[in-house]
Amino acid sequence: MRKFEGKELLVATHNQGKLEEIAHLLSDFGVSVVGAAEKGLGEPEETETTFVGNARIKAHAAAKATGLPALSDDSGLEIDALDGAPGVYTADWAETQTGRDFEMAMEKAYTAIVASEKEPPWKARFCCTLVLAWPDGHDEVFPGTIDGQITWPMRGSQGHGYDPIFVPNGHTETFGEMDRWEKNRMSHRADAFRKLVEGCFR
Repeated sequence: MRKFEGKELLVATHNQGKLEEIAHLLSDFGVSVVGAAEKGLGEPEETETTFVGNARIKAHAAAKATGLPALSDDSGLEIDALDGAPGVYTADWAETQTGRDFEMAMEKAYTAIVASEKEPPWKARFCCTLVLAWPDGHDEVFPGTIDGQITWPMRGSQGHGYDPIFVPNGHTETFGEMDRWEKNRMSHRADAFRKLVEGCFR
């Protein structure tokens, strides 16, 4: 496992909220975190069919373009009744001509579950794969998951994406009803980050 020994880490995202979350998680390690937008980077096309494949595309493209170690993630929702869909296409299900509509995506997921005729509970999991890549081509991979089930109708206005239809195991609230920081402590991204910190920053 290669340790991170630099002072500056590029996070291959244009999402300001995600950037702030990562900067907060790494604040104890004296690492300066910068985003893709600050470096003038575009978003490479995600052509792989796995979370790790797409995360690798983003991390290596950013590391190669800047000469900095780069961290990226790819994440999504896998629903057992849909044979793991939407999976890597989680965001694609929300695409419209005027931007992403996750309410539409959740309705699409629920309609597909009903059409599958599978009985509840409808087991599901959020997945996140983090890839830390260096300019020399080396990388380290950290997968994270949280298991739960799909509920309907949607509940809660917190969070984002498919959070209002996902109830994590051991809880009665959806991610959309939970306090943001409570959710962040248990999320798939938090699971992957714990592994990243133990592997590369301690």
